[in-house]
Amino acid sequence: MNMIKLNEGSYKIRGKDVDLTGMVFPLVEGYKVGAKGGYITVDAKSVGGFPDRNIKISVSDADACYEAVDDSVKVTKREETDEETIERLRERFDMLEDMTKATKRGDVRAMIVSGPPGVGKSHGVEKVLGKHDLIQQIANDDRPAKYEVVKGAMSAIGLYCKLYKMADKDNVVVFDDCDSIFSDELSLNILKAALDSKKNRRICWNTDSFKLRNEGVPDSFAFKGSAIFITNIKFDNVKSKKMRDHLEALESRCHYIDLTIDTDREKMLRIKQITNDGMLDEYKLTEETVDEIVDFVDINKKRLRELSLRTVLKVADLAKAFPTKWEAMAENTVMKR
Repeated sequence: MNMIKLNEGSYKIRGKDVDLTGMVFPLVEGYKVGAKGGYITVDAKSVGGFPDRNIKISVSDADACYEAVDDSVKVTKREETDEETIERLRERFDMLEDMTKATKRGDVRAMIVSGPPGVGKSHGVEKVLGKHDLIQQIANDDRPAKYEVVKGAMSAIGLYCKLYKMADKDNVVVFDDCDSIFSDELSLNILKAALDSKKNRRICWNTDSFKLRNEGVPDSFAFKGSAIFITNIKFDNVKSKKMRDHLEALESRCHYIDLTIDTDREKMLRIKQITNDGMLDEYKLTEETVDEIVDFVDINKKRLRELSLRTVLKVADLAKAFPTKWEAMAENTVMKR
């Protein structure tokens, strides 16, 4: 496969035409004209920042769009710009909101949202469900809220009772950092029954229980609701094969959204994006102070206890409470010694 260097050409990345002039690719097929104009086909599998397949690069000049180069010349790796990274992260979190809406409608039965702490997993889910709750209040609908967020520890029988309470169609149970259910075999079996792919999802509790009798919960019921699991756990990292098999069975019943943000650069760009979107508006801080908070986090990112949206909120708390000395306060509360 011959190597070429582009003299001109563009490729659409996230809906925008990106100039590829000067980049080196293996040529698959020379100049052709399609419905959208001239193009050449190159192998992008070995080039960082592109799809793992052949791609068509738009060009305007059949004769001068590229030149052959020696096979020893290495392909060029394209670095993602800050704007492209922000857009990629925004798309991923917009997808979380869209999937939450689909779960609320009952189109999606269950969803697992995984990622590090403090990136906005819970915020995205609760924002969508909260809007539905507000619409219900405005409509003077006296029916109980159709979603509930469960945090902290939960036993298997507590899980069974909660699912019974939220068993009706269109109800959503959100398990937010309720990770004890992922390490309990009985809880996982209950969840597998609740989220089964069969039309009739019946859950059974086949042992005698005072709690069920006392709360008027039957020993079996059909679950018609949906569930969202928000967790920091990476299921692949679970060491116990037995538990991993259960988790894989649960995962097979759910849509899985991985919101992992690996690098400090991505975390910082996410912080800037969501701050620009108004995360700190409720603090009523000046625009200058908001910029100073983001700069403080950026400058000290290697020394922070945690580089996350939660840290930004903590610093904003200090800026509101101590307008003249918040930086000194932050140095002693959110930074490592």
